[in-house]
Amino acid sequence: MIEEALRHFRAGKPVLIYDFDDREGETDIAIPAIAVTPKDVAMMRIDGGGLICVALHPKACEKLKIPFMHDVLRVASEKMPELRSVADFDIKYDSRSSFALWVNHRDTFTGITDVDRALTIRRLGEVVDYVMINGKEFDFGSEFRSPGHVAVLRASENLVYERVGQTELSVALAEMAGIAPAVAICEMLDAETGKALSKRKAKEYAEERGIPFVEGKDIVKAYKNFREEKMLIFE
Repeated sequence: MIEEALRHFRAGKPVLIYDFDDREGETDIAIPAIAVTPKDVAMMRIDGGGLICVALHPKACEKLKIPFMHDVLRVASEKMPELRSVADFDIKYDSRSSFALWVNHRDTFTGITDVDRALTIRRLGEVVDYVMINGKEFDFGSEFRSPGHVAVLRASENLVYERVGQTELSVALAEMAGIAPAVAICEMLDAETGKALSKRKAKEYAEERGIPFVEGKDIVKAYKNFREEKMLIFE
């Protein structure tokens, strides 16, 4: 299933990623950012229903100077002490958040429509491709403004070796596929239960639409093998 997921990513098509039973226990729709269209955004908000975000490789964030939001709040709280209490991080399933900035592309209008969000997401993918694949410099503020309607997520420095959230899993999959490591992700929710869509229902959705369904444990295993093979090649 990993190979099928990689083929879909290379073709700019969606993949469903389930993290872990003992983590969030959620399935995300994942689509390479560089290929996202307004129809993809509509699919994510209607069939997914969660927050539409863009997960970026840590090296891309370094090049684009995109910080973690918790670092922004930490620095801001030095002059605005009232922010310290909201910056305390205490979720039960992880040690920290991958949230960075919320952005709109400067050519959007409100930023929230399917057309606007697709533009912001796709351009994020193109910019990551520009700085990561081509090794170029880019002034992030020249095209993006914050706050906006698209949440940017910054993956951990060592990806799945350090943290195994949907951010790291989707970026690792993109890296293995050899495409720009920027991925639009959206949690799949269940309107009947008010909770995350069950793994069973997510699998049924994937089978009905011919979308690969991959689990976090399989991505972690494949990515570690991928990195080991790359190290052997460069030794």
